[in-house]
Amino acid sequence: MFHSKILGTGFYVPPRVVTNFDMEKLMDTSNEWILERTGIEERRFVDEGVGVADLALEAAKQALKKAGIEPRDLDFIILATLSPDYTFPGSAVLLQDKLGANTIGALDVRNQCSGFIYSLSIADQYIKTGHYQRILVVGAETHSTGIDLTTRGRDVAVLFGDGAGAVVVGSTEEEGKRILSTHLHSEGKYAKELWIEAPGSIYHPRLTHEMIDQGRHFPKMKGRVVFRHAAVRFPEAINEALEANNYQISDIDLLILHQANLRINEFVARSLEIPEEKVYNNIQRYGNTTAASIPIALDEAVEEGKVKEGSLVLLASFGSGFTWASALIRW
Repeated sequence: MFHSKILGTGFYVPPRVVTNFDMEKLMDTSNEWILERTGIEERRFVDEGVGVADLALEAAKQALKKAGIEPRDLDFIILATLSPDYTFPGSAVLLQDKLGANTIGALDVRNQCSGFIYSLSIADQYIKTGHYQRILVVGAETHSTGIDLTTRGRDVAVLFGDGAGAVVVGSTEEEGKRILSTHLHSEGKYAKELWIEAPGSIYHPRLTHEMIDQGRHFPKMKGRVVFRHAAVRFPEAINEALEANNYQISDIDLLILHQANLRINEFVARSLEIPEEKVYNNIQRYGNTTAASIPIALDEAVEEGKVKEGSLVLLASFGSGFTWASALIRW
């Protein structure tokens, strides 16, 4: 049986830094308020005309270089995003064109905060069956063009940033160094606790002046509800991955959680009694980049030497949907 292995990682964030002090100039908020509730100090915003596929391209180039392969060597592309360049077509095909890859398949995944792990799971299954040999998996977001940068939207707007992270997943016959398992879940009855209502095909027309005036085209979140569910689902997903592979919490070398809120991640780490040095967080610098947050953090951790040959790495996510997921990887 074939197994899948991460051959290379990469990430890219746009150069424009937006600090909490910059946000103070746009809305009634403060650096202290944002820091206390989220842990975020700054985030990156794209310049005009830069989209998801552009960010994904730069992250993909890095991952391909580290994997030692060219775009022509890829068999498939999977791109996770909630902020595609256009309603249709998807951003994955735009990335395929920008990369100059062959006429390979290109798939968009719309699982928001859990999008990267869902995409990684899809790649893992394709490779296990022997159908594909090398798959590019990317998470990319341009939140800044779709958030309400006024006092009305401050509870959500201060959270998000733009960026992209990528991995190249390849086939291996090694039993040891590989993606050990992935675990995916959802609970759609909570869909409206964290969502963007409009435009939507359930409406005709899909977007009206009234919807825009009411701000229904901006993301809405019931923060306490999300925090409460995340505090339960993160440990569940983590323990599920460990139990499936006969490991204990103490066996983890590095835990990378979706970077939604530093306070959530700190709470989860304390509840599981995971030492601080075994948990990687970078939300302080980038904010919540949704589908991009885990691959960005993973590449940074690799570059900083926190992920080494033989490391046991656990990825876990929770977010809109509600969806939650985990992946256990022997590096």
